[in-house]
Amino acid sequence: MKNQDIEIKIVTKWPENELVDLYKEAGWWKDHYNPAELKWLIKGSFVFIVAIEKKTNRAIGTGRLISDGVSDAYIQDLVITSNYRNRGIGKKMIDVLINYSKKNNISWLGLISEPNQDNFYKKNGFEVLKNYIPMIYKGEK
Repeated sequence: MKNQDIEIKIVTKWPENELVDLYKEAGWWKDHYNPAELKWLIKGSFVFIVAIEKKTNRAIGTGRLISDGVSDAYIQDLVITSNYRNRGIGKKMIDVLINYSKKNNISWLGLISEPNQDNFYKKNGFEVLKNYIPMIYKGEK
Protein backbone atom coordinates (compact mmCIF):
# COMPACT_ATOMS: atom_id res chain seq x y z
CA MET A 1 0.00 0.00 0.00
CA LYS A 2 1.33 3.42 -1.00
CA ASN A 3 1.03 6.66 0.92
CA GLN A 4 -1.23 8.10 -1.77
CA ASP A 5 -3.74 5.43 -0.66
CA ILE A 6 -3.86 7.19 2.72
CA GLU A 7 -5.62 10.51 3.34
CA ILE A 8 -5.14 12.72 6.39
CA LYS A 9 -8.40 14.44 7.18
CA ILE A 10 -9.61 16.93 9.79
CA VAL A 11 -12.86 15.58 11.23
CA THR A 12 -15.54 16.64 13.70
CA LYS A 13 -16.81 13.08 14.19
CA TRP A 14 -15.70 9.54 13.42
CA PRO A 15 -17.05 6.02 14.13
CA GLU A 16 -16.37 5.28 17.79
CA ASN A 17 -15.44 1.64 17.24
CA GLU A 18 -12.54 2.61 14.95
CA LEU A 19 -11.21 5.11 17.46
CA VAL A 20 -11.56 2.63 20.32
CA ASP A 21 -9.52 0.09 18.31
CA LEU A 22 -6.74 2.65 17.79
CA TYR A 23 -6.73 3.72 21.45
CA LYS A 24 -6.69 0.07 22.57
CA GLU A 25 -3.74 -0.71 20.32
CA ALA A 26 -1.87 2.25 21.80
CA GLY A 27 -2.66 1.01 25.33
CA TRP A 28 -4.66 4.14 26.16
CA TRP A 29 -8.15 2.64 26.42
CA LYS A 30 -9.49 1.51 29.81
CA ASP A 31 -12.41 -0.93 30.15
CA HIS A 32 -14.47 1.60 32.11
CA TYR A 33 -14.25 4.25 29.35
CA ASN A 34 -17.46 4.95 27.48
CA PRO A 35 -17.05 4.93 23.67
CA ALA A 36 -19.98 7.36 23.35
CA GLU A 37 -17.84 10.01 25.08
CA LEU A 38 -15.33 10.04 22.21
CA LYS A 39 -17.53 12.60 20.47
CA TRP A 40 -16.70 15.01 23.34
CA LEU A 41 -12.99 14.21 23.02
CA ILE A 42 -13.16 15.21 19.35
CA LYS A 43 -15.33 18.25 20.01
CA GLY A 44 -13.08 19.43 22.85
CA SER A 45 -9.96 19.24 20.70
CA PHE A 46 -8.63 22.28 18.86
CA VAL A 47 -8.35 19.99 15.84
CA PHE A 48 -8.81 16.24 15.44
CA ILE A 49 -7.36 14.31 12.50
CA VAL A 50 -7.59 10.78 11.20
CA ALA A 51 -5.41 8.94 8.72
CA ILE A 52 -7.80 7.06 6.47
CA GLU A 53 -7.16 4.12 4.19
CA LYS A 54 -9.02 5.36 1.10
CA LYS A 55 -10.01 1.90 -0.15
CA THR A 56 -11.87 0.96 3.04
CA ASN A 57 -12.56 4.48 4.40
CA ARG A 58 -11.29 3.15 7.75
CA ALA A 59 -9.17 5.11 10.22
CA ILE A 60 -5.66 3.68 10.56
CA GLY A 61 -4.36 6.58 12.64
CA THR A 62 -5.43 9.53 14.70
CA GLY A 63 -4.03 12.63 16.35
CA ARG A 64 -5.22 15.88 17.81
CA LEU A 65 -4.20 19.26 19.13
CA ILE A 66 -5.30 20.61 22.48
CA SER A 67 -5.17 24.40 22.64
CA ASP A 68 -6.91 27.57 23.74
CA GLY A 69 -6.43 28.72 20.15
CA VAL A 70 -4.29 31.68 21.18
CA SER A 71 -0.90 30.95 22.70
CA ASP A 72 0.18 27.33 22.52
CA ALA A 73 -0.91 23.82 21.54
CA TYR A 74 -0.11 20.27 22.54
CA ILE A 75 -0.08 17.26 20.27
CA GLN A 76 -2.07 14.48 21.87
CA ASP A 77 -3.09 10.93 20.97
CA LEU A 78 -0.95 10.46 17.87
CA VAL A 79 -1.21 6.79 16.96
CA ILE A 80 -1.00 4.71 13.80
CA THR A 81 -2.05 1.08 13.72
CA SER A 82 1.00 -1.19 13.66
CA ASN A 83 0.53 -2.52 10.08
CA TYR A 84 0.92 1.04 8.73
CA ARG A 85 3.90 2.27 10.74
CA ASN A 86 7.23 3.25 9.18
CA ARG A 87 5.61 4.45 5.94
CA GLY A 88 5.78 8.20 6.52
CA ILE A 89 2.15 8.49 7.63
CA GLY A 90 3.11 9.75 11.09
CA LYS A 91 5.22 12.49 9.49
CA LYS A 92 2.28 13.50 7.30
CA MET A 93 0.05 13.65 10.37
CA ILE A 94 2.58 15.74 12.31
CA ASP A 95 2.86 18.08 9.31
CA VAL A 96 -0.93 18.55 9.22
CA LEU A 97 -0.97 19.39 12.95
CA ILE A 98 2.01 21.76 12.66
CA ASN A 99 0.51 23.52 9.65
CA TYR A 100 -2.83 23.87 11.41
CA SER A 101 -1.05 25.49 14.37
CA LYS A 102 0.86 27.87 12.12
CA LYS A 103 -2.29 28.78 10.19
CA ASN A 104 -3.85 29.74 13.53
CA ASN A 105 -0.78 31.77 14.63
CA ILE A 106 0.21 29.30 17.34
CA SER A 107 3.98 29.07 17.41
CA TRP A 108 4.56 27.09 20.65
CA LEU A 109 3.80 23.43 20.01
CA GLY A 110 4.64 20.73 22.54
CA LEU A 111 3.96 17.10 23.38
CA ILE A 112 4.87 14.36 25.80
CA SER A 113 6.42 11.44 23.95
CA GLU A 114 5.66 7.83 24.75
CA PRO A 115 8.77 5.90 25.82
CA ASN A 116 11.02 5.04 22.85
CA GLN A 117 9.14 7.37 20.48
CA ASP A 118 11.30 10.46 21.05
CA ASN A 119 13.47 9.75 17.99
CA PHE A 120 10.39 9.91 15.77
CA TYR A 121 9.56 13.36 17.14
CA LYS A 122 13.18 14.54 16.98
CA LYS A 123 13.26 13.61 13.26
CA ASN A 124 10.17 15.78 12.84
CA GLY A 125 11.61 18.94 14.40
CA PHE A 126 10.92 18.49 18.12
CA GLU A 127 13.55 18.87 20.83
CA VAL A 128 13.69 17.81 24.45
CA LEU A 129 12.71 20.70 26.75
CA LYS A 130 15.78 20.86 28.95
CA ASN A 131 15.23 21.83 32.58
CA TYR A 132 11.50 21.08 32.34
CA ILE A 133 9.86 18.09 33.97
CA PRO A 134 6.50 16.70 32.80
CA MET A 135 4.28 15.99 35.78
CA ILE A 136 0.94 14.32 36.48
CA TYR A 137 -1.44 14.90 39.36
CA LYS A 138 -1.73 11.83 41.62
CA GLY A 139 -3.53 13.42 44.56
CA GLU A 140 -2.48 15.34 47.61
CA LYS A 141 0.07 13.81 49.94
